[in-house]
Amino acid sequence: MIACEEGWSYIAEWSGVPLPYILDRVGAHPQVRYVVYRSIQPDWWESIDMADALHPQTIVADGINGGELSVPYGGPLRMRVPRQLGYKSLKYITRLTLTDNIKQFGKGLGSAEPEAGYAWYAGI
Repeated sequence: MIACEEGWSYIAEWSGVPLPYILDRVGAHPQVRYVVYRSIQPDWWESIDMADALHPQTIVADGINGGELSVPYGGPLRMRVPRQLGYKSLKYITRLTLTDNIKQFGKGLGSAEPEAGYAWYAGI
C-alpha cells in the first residue's frame, strides 16, 4: 500500500529487491547512517535512515501486481518504503548514495520534500 499525505491510498502487490540485500552486496560501511536516492527528475530526491533502509519491507521495486513496473507507477525502478508516507517511495530511481551526513545534500534538510514544507520523517 502507498498512503499519500493528501489522503488517498493505493493497494498493490509490489515486487523487487530488498534494499537490505543491495546494501549487503555493495558492502555498506558501518558508519553509513542514511541512504539518499535520486529520481530521473532532477529535483526529486529523498533519503531514509538505516532503520528504514534495513527494514525487510523496504524494496527497490521493479514489479507491480505480477507484472513489470510501468512508467505511470514509477518504473522501471521505484523505492518502496511502506512504513512511511508515499513521497518516501520515490519514482524513477537512478542512483543510491550511502552517507553518514544528509546535511551535504540539497538545502541540508534531508530531501526535497522538507524543502517544500513537508516533514523529513513521514512514518505511518
